Amino acid sequence: MGIIQSMAEAGPLELSRLNRAKIAYAAHRVQFKDIQTLITSETATPHAGDLVLARVGRIGQHRRIELRNGRRAILFEGDEIVLCYGNRYAPDQFEAYVPGDLGACHMAAAGGVAGRVVAAHARMKPPTEITPLGLLSDRHGKVVNLSRYALRPRHAHFATPIFAVVGTSMNAGKTTAACHLVRGLSQAGYRVGAAKVTGTGAGGDVWHMTDAGAVMVLDFTSAGHATTYLADDAALEEIFITLTGELDAGGADAIVIEIADGLNQTETARLATSPLFRERVSGVVFAAADAMGAKAGYDWLVRHQLPVAAVSGLMTASPLGTREAAQTVAVPVLGLDDLASPERIEQVFRPFMNGLRAARPARPADALADAAVELYA
Repeated sequence: MGIIQSMAEAGPLELSRLNRAKIAYAAHRVQFKDIQTLITSETATPHAGDLVLARVGRIGQHRRIELRNGRRAILFEGDEIVLCYGNRYAPDQFEAYVPGDLGACHMAAAGGVAGRVVAAHARMKPPTEITPLGLLSDRHGKVVNLSRYALRPRHAHFATPIFAVVGTSMNAGKTTAACHLVRGLSQAGYRVGAAKVTGTGAGGDVWHMTDAGAVMVLDFTSAGHATTYLADDAALEEIFITLTGELDAGGADAIVIEIADGLNQTETARLATSPLFRERVSGVVFAAADAMGAKAGYDWLVRHQLPVAAVSGLMTASPLGTREAAQTVAVPVLGLDDLASPERIEQVFRPFMNGLRAARPARPADALADAAVELYA
Protein backbone atom coordinates (compact mmCIF):
# COMPACT_ATOMS: atom_id res chain seq x y z
CA MET A 1 0.00 0.00 0.00
CA GLY A 2 0.96 3.68 0.08
CA ILE A 3 -0.68 6.48 -1.82
CA ILE A 4 1.39 8.40 -4.37
CA GLN A 5 1.19 12.14 -3.66
CA SER A 6 2.62 14.83 -5.92
CA MET A 7 6.08 15.98 -4.94
CA ALA A 8 4.62 19.45 -4.45
CA GLU A 9 2.71 18.03 -1.50
CA ALA A 10 5.70 16.17 -0.04
CA GLY A 11 8.36 18.35 1.57
CA PRO A 12 11.78 17.21 2.76
CA LEU A 13 12.08 15.70 6.24
CA GLU A 14 15.36 15.95 8.08
CA LEU A 15 16.65 12.67 9.46
CA SER A 16 17.66 14.38 12.69
CA ARG A 17 14.06 15.38 13.31
CA LEU A 18 12.87 11.83 12.76
CA ASN A 19 15.57 10.51 15.09
CA ARG A 20 14.39 12.83 17.87
CA ALA A 21 10.80 11.62 17.61
CA LYS A 22 9.44 8.92 19.88
CA ILE A 23 8.62 6.04 17.54
CA ALA A 24 5.89 3.64 18.61
CA TYR A 25 6.01 -0.15 18.79
CA ALA A 26 3.47 -0.54 15.97
CA ALA A 27 6.14 0.74 13.55
CA HIS A 28 8.83 -1.68 14.72
CA ARG A 29 9.31 -3.30 11.29
CA VAL A 30 9.60 -0.05 9.37
CA GLN A 31 12.95 0.77 7.76
CA PHE A 32 13.22 4.45 8.61
CA LYS A 33 15.95 5.03 6.04
CA ASP A 34 13.11 4.87 3.50
CA ILE A 35 11.44 7.95 4.99
CA GLN A 36 12.67 11.17 3.38
CA THR A 37 9.64 13.41 2.95
CA LEU A 38 6.59 14.60 4.85
CA ILE A 39 3.16 15.15 3.29
CA THR A 40 1.37 18.05 4.97
CA SER A 41 -1.31 18.85 2.38
CA GLU A 42 -4.78 19.50 3.77
CA THR A 43 -6.13 17.28 1.00
CA ALA A 44 -4.11 14.24 2.11
CA THR A 45 -6.26 11.35 3.29
CA PRO A 46 -4.82 8.86 5.79
CA HIS A 47 -5.46 5.14 5.55
CA ALA A 48 -5.09 2.32 8.04
CA GLY A 49 -1.40 1.48 8.44
CA ASP A 50 -0.07 4.86 7.23
CA LEU A 51 2.69 6.35 9.37
CA VAL A 52 2.09 9.82 10.77
CA LEU A 53 4.35 12.32 12.50
CA ALA A 54 2.30 14.02 15.20
CA ARG A 55 2.71 16.49 18.05
CA VAL A 56 1.36 15.57 21.47
CA GLY A 57 -1.28 17.94 22.81
CA ARG A 58 -3.33 17.57 25.99
CA ILE A 59 -2.26 14.37 27.73
CA GLY A 60 -5.10 12.12 28.83
CA GLN A 61 -5.49 8.37 29.29
CA HIS A 62 -2.19 7.44 27.66
CA ARG A 63 0.65 9.16 29.47
CA ARG A 64 3.28 6.89 27.95
CA ILE A 65 4.11 5.53 24.53
CA GLU A 66 5.49 2.04 23.99
CA LEU A 67 8.63 2.34 21.89
CA ARG A 68 9.90 -0.17 19.34
CA ASN A 69 12.12 -1.82 21.95
CA GLY A 70 9.25 -2.16 24.44
CA ARG A 71 10.25 0.71 26.74
CA ARG A 72 7.28 2.77 27.86
CA ALA A 73 8.47 6.34 27.39
CA ILE A 74 6.80 9.21 29.23
CA LEU A 75 4.97 11.67 27.01
CA PHE A 76 5.20 15.43 27.33
CA GLU A 77 3.07 18.03 25.62
CA GLY A 78 4.90 19.14 22.50
CA ASP A 79 6.65 15.80 21.90
CA GLU A 80 6.85 14.68 18.31
CA ILE A 81 5.86 11.04 17.95
CA VAL A 82 5.49 8.52 15.13
CA LEU A 83 2.25 6.52 15.14
CA CYS A 84 0.29 4.38 12.68
CA TYR A 85 -3.26 5.21 11.73
CA GLY A 86 -5.65 2.44 12.69
CA ASN A 87 -9.16 1.55 13.82
CA ARG A 88 -9.51 0.40 17.41
CA TYR A 89 -12.08 -1.88 19.05
CA ALA A 90 -11.61 -2.12 22.81
CA PRO A 91 -14.80 -2.34 24.91
CA ASP A 92 -12.81 -1.74 28.10
CA GLN A 93 -11.03 1.28 26.60
CA PHE A 94 -11.69 3.11 23.32
CA GLU A 95 -13.55 2.83 20.04
CA ALA A 96 -11.67 4.77 17.36
CA TYR A 97 -11.51 5.10 13.60
CA VAL A 98 -9.07 6.34 10.98
CA PRO A 99 -10.14 9.93 10.24
CA GLY A 100 -10.72 11.18 6.73
CA ASP A 101 -8.21 14.02 7.03
CA LEU A 102 -5.06 15.14 8.83
CA GLY A 103 -7.02 17.08 11.43
CA ALA A 104 -6.60 16.76 15.19
CA CYS A 105 -7.27 13.27 16.56
CA HIS A 106 -6.09 10.99 19.35
CA MET A 107 -3.52 8.49 20.44
CA ALA A 108 -5.96 5.61 20.72
CA ALA A 109 -3.49 3.01 22.02
CA ALA A 110 -0.12 3.23 23.78
CA GLY A 111 1.42 0.86 21.24
CA GLY A 112 1.15 3.57 18.64
CA VAL A 113 -2.30 3.82 17.04
CA ALA A 114 -3.63 7.16 15.82
CA GLY A 115 -7.37 7.50 15.36
CA ARG A 116 -10.38 9.60 16.19
CA VAL A 117 -11.98 8.30 19.39
CA VAL A 118 -15.78 8.19 19.22
CA ALA A 119 -16.58 6.24 22.40
CA ALA A 120 -14.86 5.23 25.63
CA HIS A 121 -15.42 3.04 28.66
CA ALA A 122 -16.70 5.02 31.65
CA ARG A 123 -13.50 4.48 33.63
CA MET A 124 -11.27 5.89 30.88
CA LYS A 125 -9.86 9.39 31.06
CA PRO A 126 -10.21 11.47 27.90
CA PRO A 127 -7.86 10.22 25.17
CA THR A 128 -4.49 11.86 24.69
CA GLU A 129 -4.80 14.49 21.96
CA ILE A 130 -2.44 14.71 19.00
CA THR A 131 -2.00 17.09 16.09
CA PRO A 132 -0.86 15.29 12.92
CA LEU A 133 2.03 17.15 11.30
CA GLY A 134 2.07 15.05 8.15
CA LEU A 135 2.16 11.60 6.63
CA LEU A 136 5.63 10.06 6.46
CA SER A 137 6.62 9.31 2.88
CA ASP A 138 9.56 8.14 0.78
CA ARG A 139 11.64 10.14 -1.67
CA HIS A 140 8.99 9.68 -4.36
CA GLY A 141 6.22 11.12 -2.19
CA LYS A 142 4.67 7.71 -1.57
CA VAL A 143 3.12 7.35 1.87
CA VAL A 144 4.91 4.80 4.02
CA ASN A 145 2.45 2.14 5.15
CA LEU A 146 3.10 -0.86 7.42
CA SER A 147 2.06 -3.19 4.61
CA ARG A 148 5.29 -2.29 2.79
CA TYR A 149 7.24 -4.22 5.44
CA ALA A 150 4.92 -7.18 5.91
CA LEU A 151 6.32 -10.68 5.99
CA ARG A 152 5.59 -12.68 2.88
CA PRO A 153 3.29 -15.68 3.35
CA ARG A 154 5.20 -18.97 3.51
CA HIS A 155 4.16 -22.51 2.79
CA ALA A 156 3.33 -24.18 6.11
CA HIS A 157 3.52 -27.84 7.08
CA PHE A 158 -0.04 -28.69 7.97
CA ALA A 159 1.18 -31.32 10.46
CA THR A 160 2.45 -28.67 12.88
CA PRO A 161 -0.12 -28.49 15.68
CA ILE A 162 -1.68 -25.09 16.30
CA PHE A 163 -3.42 -24.32 19.58
CA ALA A 164 -5.69 -21.27 19.54
CA VAL A 165 -6.66 -19.35 22.66
CA VAL A 166 -9.96 -17.49 22.35
CA GLY A 167 -12.26 -16.04 24.99
CA THR A 168 -15.39 -14.24 26.07
CA SER A 169 -13.98 -10.71 25.90
CA MET A 170 -11.09 -8.45 26.75
CA ASN A 171 -9.59 -9.23 30.15
CA ALA A 172 -10.93 -12.78 30.26
CA GLY A 173 -7.41 -14.15 30.77
CA LYS A 174 -6.56 -15.10 27.18
CA THR A 175 -3.01 -13.81 27.10
CA THR A 176 -2.18 -15.23 30.51
CA ALA A 177 -3.59 -18.60 29.51
CA ALA A 178 -1.72 -18.53 26.19
CA CYS A 179 1.56 -17.71 27.91
CA HIS A 180 1.16 -20.50 30.44
CA LEU A 181 0.35 -22.89 27.62
CA VAL A 182 3.56 -21.75 25.90
CA ARG A 183 5.38 -22.39 29.16
CA GLY A 184 3.93 -25.86 29.57
CA LEU A 185 4.71 -26.91 26.02
CA SER A 186 8.24 -25.51 26.33
CA GLN A 187 8.81 -27.34 29.61
CA ALA A 188 7.55 -30.52 27.94
CA GLY A 189 10.33 -30.21 25.38
CA TYR A 190 8.56 -28.63 22.41
CA ARG A 191 9.97 -25.79 20.34
CA VAL A 192 7.07 -23.36 20.63
CA GLY A 193 6.25 -20.54 18.26
CA ALA A 194 3.61 -18.03 19.34
CA ALA A 195 1.56 -15.32 17.68
CA LYS A 196 -1.04 -12.69 18.42
CA VAL A 197 -3.19 -12.91 15.29
CA THR A 198 -5.69 -10.11 15.90
CA GLY A 199 -5.99 -7.05 18.11
CA THR A 200 -4.39 -3.63 18.52
CA GLY A 201 -0.64 -3.17 18.06
CA ALA A 202 1.24 -3.39 21.37
CA GLY A 203 4.33 -5.26 22.45
CA GLY A 204 3.22 -6.44 25.88
CA ASP A 205 1.79 -9.75 24.73
CA VAL A 206 4.82 -10.39 22.51
CA TRP A 207 7.24 -9.88 25.40
CA HIS A 208 5.07 -12.01 27.71
CA MET A 209 5.04 -14.93 25.27
CA THR A 210 8.78 -14.57 24.78
CA ASP A 211 9.39 -14.64 28.52
CA ALA A 212 7.21 -17.75 28.79
CA GLY A 213 9.63 -19.66 26.57
CA ALA A 214 8.49 -19.25 22.97
CA VAL A 215 11.46 -19.46 20.61
CA MET A 216 9.85 -17.04 18.17
CA VAL A 217 6.93 -14.64 18.63
CA LEU A 218 5.07 -12.60 16.03
CA ASP A 219 1.98 -10.47 15.84
CA PHE A 220 -0.19 -8.94 13.14
CA THR A 221 2.07 -5.87 12.88
CA SER A 222 4.59 -8.22 11.24
CA ALA A 223 1.90 -8.96 8.66
CA GLY A 224 1.47 -5.26 7.89
CA HIS A 225 -1.42 -4.22 10.17
CA ALA A 226 -1.42 -1.74 13.06
CA THR A 227 -4.76 -3.20 14.15
CA THR A 228 -7.18 -5.77 12.77
CA TYR A 229 -10.48 -4.03 13.55
CA LEU A 230 -12.51 -3.77 10.31
CA ALA A 231 -10.10 -6.05 8.43
CA ASP A 232 -11.91 -8.14 5.82
CA ASP A 233 -11.89 -11.94 5.66
CA ALA A 234 -9.06 -12.07 3.13
CA ALA A 235 -6.83 -9.91 5.35
CA LEU A 236 -7.60 -11.93 8.48
CA GLU A 237 -6.83 -15.20 6.73
CA GLU A 238 -3.63 -13.80 5.22
CA ILE A 239 -2.46 -12.71 8.68
CA PHE A 240 -3.18 -16.20 10.04
CA ILE A 241 -1.37 -17.90 7.17
CA THR A 242 1.60 -15.50 7.26
CA LEU A 243 2.25 -15.72 10.98
CA THR A 244 1.76 -19.47 11.42
CA GLY A 245 3.74 -20.15 8.24
CA GLU A 246 6.63 -18.02 9.47
CA LEU A 247 6.66 -19.80 12.82
CA ASP A 248 6.54 -23.16 11.08
CA ALA A 249 9.41 -22.21 8.79
CA GLY A 250 11.32 -20.95 11.83
CA GLY A 251 11.43 -24.44 13.29
CA ALA A 252 8.51 -24.50 15.72
CA ASP A 253 6.99 -27.93 16.30
CA ALA A 254 4.03 -26.52 18.23
CA ILE A 255 2.33 -23.15 17.73
CA VAL A 256 0.19 -21.17 20.18
CA ILE A 257 -1.92 -18.31 18.82
CA GLU A 258 -4.14 -15.81 20.59
CA ILE A 259 -7.23 -14.27 19.02
CA ALA A 260 -8.18 -10.93 20.59
CA ASP A 261 -11.44 -9.80 22.17
CA GLY A 262 -14.37 -12.25 22.42
CA LEU A 263 -16.33 -14.58 20.21
CA ASN A 264 -19.04 -11.94 19.77
CA GLN A 265 -16.54 -9.52 18.21
CA THR A 266 -17.02 -9.46 14.45
CA GLU A 267 -13.48 -10.15 13.23
CA THR A 268 -12.88 -12.79 15.92
CA ALA A 269 -16.09 -14.62 15.03
CA ARG A 270 -15.39 -14.48 11.28
CA LEU A 271 -11.89 -15.88 11.67
CA ALA A 272 -12.91 -18.56 14.18
CA THR A 273 -15.69 -19.82 11.92
CA SER A 274 -13.66 -19.78 8.72
CA PRO A 275 -12.84 -23.05 6.96
CA LEU A 276 -9.15 -22.12 7.25
CA PHE A 277 -9.32 -21.91 11.04
CA ARG A 278 -11.24 -25.16 11.29
CA GLU A 279 -8.75 -26.90 9.00
CA ARG A 280 -5.53 -25.62 10.57
CA VAL A 281 -6.28 -25.40 14.30
CA SER A 282 -5.58 -28.60 16.24
CA GLY A 283 -7.15 -27.56 19.53
CA VAL A 284 -8.82 -24.56 21.19
CA VAL A 285 -8.42 -23.28 24.75
CA PHE A 286 -11.35 -21.10 25.77
CA ALA A 287 -10.75 -18.38 28.38
CA ALA A 288 -13.63 -16.99 30.43
CA ALA A 289 -14.04 -14.73 33.43
CA ASP A 290 -16.83 -16.84 34.97
CA ALA A 291 -18.49 -20.23 34.71
CA MET A 292 -21.50 -18.98 32.74
CA GLY A 293 -19.20 -17.44 30.15
CA ALA A 294 -17.20 -20.66 30.01
CA LYS A 295 -20.34 -22.69 29.31
CA ALA A 296 -21.61 -20.28 26.65
CA GLY A 297 -18.24 -20.14 24.89
CA TYR A 298 -17.75 -23.90 25.04
CA ASP A 299 -21.19 -24.47 23.52
CA TRP A 300 -20.45 -21.90 20.78
CA LEU A 301 -17.21 -23.66 19.84
CA VAL A 302 -18.82 -27.10 19.81
CA ARG A 303 -21.70 -25.79 17.72
CA HIS A 304 -19.18 -24.54 15.17
CA GLN A 305 -17.40 -27.90 15.18
CA LEU A 306 -14.14 -26.62 16.64
CA PRO A 307 -11.90 -28.98 18.65
CA VAL A 308 -12.08 -27.70 22.23
CA ALA A 309 -9.13 -28.96 24.27
CA ALA A 310 -9.73 -27.14 27.55
CA VAL A 311 -11.38 -24.23 29.33
CA SER A 312 -9.33 -21.74 31.35
CA GLY A 313 -9.13 -18.01 32.01
CA LEU A 314 -9.71 -15.63 34.89
CA MET A 315 -12.46 -17.90 36.21
CA THR A 316 -9.88 -20.45 37.35
CA ALA A 317 -8.58 -18.04 40.01
CA SER A 318 -11.67 -19.13 41.95
CA PRO A 319 -11.94 -22.77 43.08
CA LEU A 320 -15.72 -22.41 43.22
CA GLY A 321 -15.84 -20.88 39.72
CA THR A 322 -13.64 -23.68 38.44
CA ARG A 323 -15.94 -26.32 39.92
CA GLU A 324 -19.02 -24.63 38.48
CA ALA A 325 -17.50 -24.65 35.03
CA ALA A 326 -16.29 -28.24 35.31
CA GLN A 327 -19.87 -29.36 35.91
CA THR A 328 -21.07 -27.84 32.64
CA VAL A 329 -18.36 -28.56 30.04
CA ALA A 330 -17.05 -31.87 28.72
CA VAL A 331 -13.36 -30.88 28.65
CA PRO A 332 -10.80 -30.23 31.43
CA VAL A 333 -10.93 -26.89 33.22
CA LEU A 334 -7.29 -25.89 33.62
CA GLY A 335 -5.76 -23.30 35.92
CA LEU A 336 -2.46 -21.62 35.19
CA ASP A 337 -0.42 -24.25 37.02
CA ASP A 338 -2.12 -26.93 34.92
CA LEU A 339 -1.34 -25.16 31.66
CA ALA A 340 2.30 -24.74 32.66
CA SER A 341 2.68 -28.37 33.75
CA PRO A 342 4.50 -30.71 31.33
CA GLU A 343 2.54 -33.64 32.77
CA ARG A 344 -0.82 -31.99 32.13
CA ILE A 345 0.36 -30.96 28.66
CA GLU A 346 0.93 -34.62 27.83
CA GLN A 347 -2.39 -35.68 29.34
CA VAL A 348 -4.63 -32.99 27.86
CA PHE A 349 -2.93 -31.70 24.71
CA ARG A 350 -0.96 -34.66 23.41
CA PRO A 351 -4.10 -36.28 21.89
CA PHE A 352 -4.48 -33.14 19.74
CA MET A 353 -0.86 -33.37 18.56
CA ASN A 354 -0.93 -36.60 16.58
CA GLY A 355 0.31 -34.72 13.54
CA LEU A 356 3.41 -33.44 15.30
CA ARG A 357 6.45 -33.90 13.08
CA ALA A 358 8.63 -36.23 15.12
CA ALA A 359 11.74 -36.20 13.00
CA ARG A 360 12.00 -32.69 11.62
CA PRO A 361 15.57 -31.32 11.53
CA ALA A 362 15.62 -28.43 13.98
CA ARG A 363 17.54 -25.21 13.85
CA PRO A 364 19.54 -24.55 17.03
CA ALA A 365 17.58 -22.73 19.72
CA ASP A 366 19.94 -19.74 19.58
CA ALA A 367 19.31 -19.40 15.84
CA LEU A 368 15.58 -19.33 16.45
CA ALA A 369 16.04 -16.71 19.14
CA ASP A 370 18.18 -14.61 16.78
CA ALA A 371 15.44 -14.78 14.14
CA ALA A 372 12.91 -13.46 16.66
CA VAL A 373 15.18 -10.64 17.75
CA GLU A 374 15.62 -9.48 14.15
CA LEU A 375 11.88 -8.96 13.82
CA TYR A 376 11.83 -6.47 16.69
CA ALA A 377 15.04 -4.61 15.93
